[in-house]
Amino acid sequence: QNEKELQDVVKQQEEKMLQLIDKSGEVTRLKAEVSELKRLLQRAETEAKVLWEEMRGKEHQVDTAYIQERVMLRREVDKLRLLLVEKEDENIRLTDKY
Repeated sequence: QNEKELQDVVKQQEEKMLQLIDKSGEVTRLKAEVSELKRLLQRAETEAKVLWEEMRGKEHQVDTAYIQERVMLRREVDKLRLLLVEKEDENIRLTDKY
């Protein structure tokens, strides 16, 4: 009887562990998705900012090549800022770890 109860408890624990592992994987996937969505939002905001800056002063004449170059440069700046923040976060984690 006790052995049967012990087997049942072990089985329940294994099921709970598998559920936690599944949830952990889901959390990791959702974090990656949130990160991607943040990146896409930042990109859209960058494009909108450049376009608004360009349209503010020019109602009729718009140089699309110039605007595209500004968008590209702004994206590059945003990308470099993000890399800097990631490196600073990594340095903080390493400092805290050791």
